[in-house]
Amino acid sequence: MSDSKPFNDITLDDLKAGLSDSTIVLVDVREADEYAAGHIHGALFNPLSQFETDKLPPPLPGKKIIIYCRSGRRSITAMEKAQQAGRTDIDTHYSGGILGWLGAGEAVTTDN
Repeated sequence: MSDSKPFNDITLDDLKAGLSDSTIVLVDVREADEYAAGHIHGALFNPLSQFETDKLPPPLPGKKIIIYCRSGRRSITAMEKAQQAGRTDIDTHYSGGILGWLGAGEAVTTDN
């Protein structure tokens, strides 16, 4: 067994680039009130408290599924659940979460 981290972290710049060129599918695992208060535009909603792996987008060629939450803790739990269910493609999150996104001056939306 290696000492490497089981999950990857995407940088803010890489996340923005992937959202811009549609190579990233972003999944928000915060709760409904948090999502409604503001989320990254285009993010799919799959709250950790009711997390369902089968509601994640299927693996698609040329697209990477990225998980995010508030500050990076729930996204790790969601990735663990997805991998336990056999989704080996779910291995990257934005550890800065919505706090890092907002802290960098990025906009959020309340649209679905």
